[in-house]
Amino acid sequence: MLDKLEALKVFCITAETLQFKQTANILSVSPPVITRVIAELEEYLGEPLFRRNTRQIHLTEFGADFLPHAKQLLAQSDELFSQAKHYREEDIKGTVRIAFPDVPFNEAVLQELLERLSAYPELVLDWRVSAQRLNVVHAQIDLGLRVGFAVDSRLIMRRIGYMRERIVAAPELIAKLGMPKDLQDLQKRYPLAGLIDRNTGRAWVWNISEQQQFVPHEYAFVSDDQHLNLGAALAGKAVAQAGDWLCADYLARGELVELFADMPKLPWPACLYRNQTLVTSPRVRLVFDLLADILPKYFSQ
Repeated sequence: MLDKLEALKVFCITAETLQFKQTANILSVSPPVITRVIAELEEYLGEPLFRRNTRQIHLTEFGADFLPHAKQLLAQSDELFSQAKHYREEDIKGTVRIAFPDVPFNEAVLQELLERLSAYPELVLDWRVSAQRLNVVHAQIDLGLRVGFAVDSRLIMRRIGYMRERIVAAPELIAKLGMPKDLQDLQKRYPLAGLIDRNTGRAWVWNISEQQQFVPHEYAFVSDDQHLNLGAALAGKAVAQAGDWLCADYLARGELVELFADMPKLPWPACLYRNQTLVTSPRVRLVFDLLADILPKYFSQ
């Protein structure tokens, strides 16, 4: 008998990997199991989901149309069951591997999480912090936080808020140069700080809004660390773009000035994710649910 929810999970992961063998590795089952589940799902739907040849598979037009509906249903079912889940102490033991970006509130989040987990002494957290996006399968990551628009059908993702980036400078620099009239004026007359993307080795483009980007032609300061980048702005060395989670306190204290404050800003979605597996361990689900409750206060909604 076909388990429809489990079949949808297999389909969504296979749509990402486009390899039955890799899907089998992710789900810790044999490739014939994946082949059988996909075949049964196709028979149930009355339409092929994949085109197959000897080397690879591709989504059919029907499969591509069906995929977003499958993802939505899985997300809804996961949220429904997580609300009704109760945890027993004897079930919560072992290691949970967590991946977070380098955000200023990591320590505060960890402290609150550990307090809430005090009833589970046999639970071990393996907490990784990196500016690089990890391969969650190869790194054996159970759950984590991502900020951005990238979609990965191997993951169950829950949006917890948004992050917006602001263009900031020290008051001393603005007193010297005045406020820029527009982005063209900013490009011509102001020293600029560049933040290096550690995944590509190139400086990030400044995403101003959904319709507008700003690409500095020259830099007065460059770093692959967002804290040092902001430090250059605080020192009056350069104008920088920084996430509101990093610069909000400095703006509130008057140590930084926001440029183009009235300009619409691109809302970057912040999502908590976990691996989409056929069976999620109670320890992973517990930590996921606790972080989903802790994190929203650190983001705009």
